[in-house]
Amino acid sequence: MRTKYDLDASREGDRSQLSSESHPFVDPASAPRPLVYTPRDEPVKLSPAWEASNVPPEQLNFLDVTAEKLPDDEPPHDSAMVSGVSCAGGGGADGEAAPLASTEDLSGSALGTPRTLVRQQPPSRPPGPAARGRDVSKRIYDQMRLGEVEQLELQEEPTDSCSLIYLVFVLHGIGTLMPWNMFITAKDYFVNYKLSEAHTGVVSEYATNFLPYVGFASHIPSVLINWINVFARMGGSLARRIIWSLCVITMVFIFTVILAMVDSSRWPGPFFFTTITSVVILNVANGIYQNSVYGLAARLPFRYTGAVVLGSNISGTVTALIKILSIAMAPNPRTAAIYYFITALFILLACFDTYFALPLSRFYRYHKLKSLRAGSEAHGPSTAVPYWHIFKKAFPQLLNVFLVFFVTLSVFPTVLADINMVDEDFFVPKQYFAAVLCFFTFNFTAMLGNLMPNLFVMPTPRWLWLPVVLRFAFIPYFVLCNYLPVHVERVTPVYINNDWAYWGMVVLLGLSSGYFSSLGMMYCPRTVEPQFASTAGMFGAAALVTGVCLGVQFSLVLSWFVQNVNFA
Repeated sequence: MRTKYDLDASREGDRSQLSSESHPFVDPASAPRPLVYTPRDEPVKLSPAWEASNVPPEQLNFLDVTAEKLPDDEPPHDSAMVSGVSCAGGGGADGEAAPLASTEDLSGSALGTPRTLVRQQPPSRPPGPAARGRDVSKRIYDQMRLGEVEQLELQEEPTDSCSLIYLVFVLHGIGTLMPWNMFITAKDYFVNYKLSEAHTGVVSEYATNFLPYVGFASHIPSVLINWINVFARMGGSLARRIIWSLCVITMVFIFTVILAMVDSSRWPGPFFFTTITSVVILNVANGIYQNSVYGLAARLPFRYTGAVVLGSNISGTVTALIKILSIAMAPNPRTAAIYYFITALFILLACFDTYFALPLSRFYRYHKLKSLRAGSEAHGPSTAVPYWHIFKKAFPQLLNVFLVFFVTLSVFPTVLADINMVDEDFFVPKQYFAAVLCFFTFNFTAMLGNLMPNLFVMPTPRWLWLPVVLRFAFIPYFVLCNYLPVHVERVTPVYINNDWAYWGMVVLLGLSSGYFSSLGMMYCPRTVEPQFASTAGMFGAAALVTGVCLGVQFSLVLSWFVQNVNFA
């Protein structure tokens, strides 16, 4: 009969048979001593390929493992630990084993064939299962998208059927300036109704400088958000920023419509500050939206950035037409303002819906994924964006964009809206004078200027600065027209007393603004490498709103000028 001691001796003998000569996972040269088999609860993982196809992502052992091959002249360790096999012996002075792993596919080699062993460098703080699972999911997703691009590139480049994607970006361009255009076009509602002496019973300072106040509240937050958005990339993806910003803009417009229906004659001060607060919130969200739309358009071909700029000018044309129709049809400024804001709501909802339709277009997917691959191949997903490098290369065009909008917003709408009719027999009636000659004429000609780059492109990026600088002549020209700010006594002589001369220069202002702003915004993303085009587009949007903001503030200087400077 075999005793307990006989069974133990038999087991010890069986263990001594598990030598390196018979075990398929250990190099014989690295394990001269007998191996001791230590059973484990988990199965032996054969290779990274086997793990990737048979083990859930959160349980992978080969994630983020960096391996270094042993030099040929370095002696192997006396002991090794490979998966579930422990090699006991004198790996060091205190007998600890050195961790080893194989970079070869162990399942593809013959049993007993020596393997090349490498020294595994374990991470100091290995990621948890959830983090590793997310990394694997993102890696697989990126590979699938890059694989889709490679499949698409095997075929001809897809086309924008019926220019649908172009029209979508035109619509988003309309949405980017819709909040600003609605508030400045509703000037009569705020100045001549809500804050007027007839409605409130008091003469209000708020009515005199309403447009500069709205401009300040609109563009200071927009400038800050645009520049922060370039560097901080708030909210992660462009999709998330666009969706949430559109939601906030829509809610603010709903609140503004409700405020228009409320009688505020007894509290003009709180009404003014409530309006300014809503304008601030509106333009914080709109700054994020505008910046993200330009970044989105920069991934597509040259003309799609111009589509956003075109849409921004169409936005002004649409609101000007609504203003003209409301003068003819609406019984009072309050009803006209409600028409403005409801129209804005419908346009913003259309922007919201069409954004989700973009991925359905094969043309859009192709260029989006192509941009992704360009960035992945050049620098990889973890490389920091070289902001200073991008800014330096795009700076000439950023300056052009800034100067175009600075000059334009210095005179439009604050100065042009307060230029009064000189000839009472002019063919445009007095009640339509500002609506037609200021708002409609400028926005319509700016829209035509945006379309001109589709016919010809000149000057080149090198010489664009020259006509941009020449546009500064518009500022003194319009100041010398019949510019009469509300509740202000002008002392500067009026040197241009012709309505036709005034109207002709408004046409030139709009055409040059639309054309040169389109060129500058289209040149910006093309001054840098393709993988940085989106960031350059965001820089362009930030330069745009900076020019708008400082131009609006400079219009206060022009109002002061006509009150205090007398050439006579």
